[in-house]
Amino acid sequence: MSDPITLQLINIIQIGTVLFLSPLIAGIINRLKSMIESKHGPSIFQPYYDLSKLLRKEVVVPEKSSSFFVIAPLVSFVAYLVISLVVPIVTPYPLPYGILLDLLGGALMFGFAGVISIIAAIDARTNYSTMGASRSASFTALAEPTLIMIFIAVAMITGTNNPYTTNNLLASSASWYLSATHILVMAAFFMLILVETGRLPVESSGLVEFGMIDDAKVIEYSGKLLAISRWGGYMKQFLLMAVFLNVFVIPWWMSGDVSVTGALYSVGTLFFKLLALIVIIVIIEETFAKLRLFKILDFLSISFSLALLSILALFLGGKVT
Repeated sequence: MSDPITLQLINIIQIGTVLFLSPLIAGIINRLKSMIESKHGPSIFQPYYDLSKLLRKEVVVPEKSSSFFVIAPLVSFVAYLVISLVVPIVTPYPLPYGILLDLLGGALMFGFAGVISIIAAIDARTNYSTMGASRSASFTALAEPTLIMIFIAVAMITGTNNPYTTNNLLASSASWYLSATHILVMAAFFMLILVETGRLPVESSGLVEFGMIDDAKVIEYSGKLLAISRWGGYMKQFLLMAVFLNVFVIPWWMSGDVSVTGALYSVGTLFFKLLALIVIIVIIEETFAKLRLFKILDFLSISFSLALLSILALFLGGKVT
């Protein structure tokens, strides 16, 4: 039987990885984008500097906003913390709190955090924040069903919504890994990540404000609340990428050893997986022709269609034997 103390330490390592590595991933992405554009760019540690500065600043809230505007970033932040407890980040085996949520529950928790941020933006009662909330709601209406459909397709492969079962099956079964269902699911999830993390280049017609979505939602936040909102955004990006890599694309190289050393080894391998994914995403972001804002809906529609096709492929026997 596994030592409960060791499992709790691994739990702490997993939460700490999401909390403290997520800003670094954002910093690496920004620096790599600058390098591709032949610019010096900010330090990869700039997100940490920004968060540190914001955490020391005073909080100012819109005059007509309610208390919900203040607590919303905290609620979303906690939601991402809960997700980090239950998905395969540093272990291929479930941790003590892994029973709290499955893949479908995680998708709903992502949706919950998104809805909370939209309501908070509306509660600010300003033009730009409401504009960002409206656009975000339009895209979320298609993005969240796509994520749920992806996890339903995976559940039909494995017979369960448990992300650890999915990881172990795909890591051990070449036939399922190479199946049409799994390939279509990976494609749909990757397209969704580009949208959900704001990596899909959007044409703003020369006016940056008109192209804002996530930034518009938090435009009225300041100080500690803005720091928590940004930190939550970093965590969301990290969690989506980690689930995409550890569960779907590269389910290997995670230590099954129930020890702190094994968990730290998995943190290292995850970091290198993330670097490879970052390079691909940044190249796409920097070379992809800019889309008109509402073409994002077309992009999400394709992602949703691929998720549906993955289920159809499963019924048609889309498994390599």
